[in-house]
Amino acid sequence: MSDDKNSTCNEQAFDQFFKSHSKLLRNYLYYKFGDLDQAEDIVQDAFIKLWNNCAKVSLDKAKSYVYTIATNLGISNARHQKVKFKYQNYITQRKSDVHHESPEFIALEKEYMDKLKNAIAQLPERQREVFLLSRIDKKTYKEIAELSGVSVKAIEKLMHKALLTLRKKIGNI
Repeated sequence: MSDDKNSTCNEQAFDQFFKSHSKLLRNYLYYKFGDLDQAEDIVQDAFIKLWNNCAKVSLDKAKSYVYTIATNLGISNARHQKVKFKYQNYITQRKSDVHHESPEFIALEKEYMDKLKNAIAQLPERQREVFLLSRIDKKTYKEIAELSGVSVKAIEKLMHKALLTLRKKIGNI
């Protein structure tokens, strides 16, 4: 393997690249395809392919490479099975202090969170993906556009449509 510290074949460089990109790639795949276990498997497969092809893929092209490989693997998997979007453990719920909040408040909050989860799950795939990357992963529209390979304007439109749909279904977000 290469000793060049900026080479994808350099173990330290590869490890650093993995640590800085694997979580967001996993989330991206999860939001896109709706299966966390599958997303984690695909991330591992994509990074294994990168490692196996490290001599052919420079570090500055590695991010694009793993996203392309991962997306293609996800599309292949989606063709084989219908995927239900299960993210209930992924949406951060506000922790309730049961000593200070009434049972009615807790019940209403749970009902609202259930409505929100269902409304998000019913969004079209691209809107759901953009909404979750923005609101859960706190990515900017520019970062989401780079991940998705589309313009910032397209991301703004998708987010606008997602918010309009969610407001109609559950009120202001």
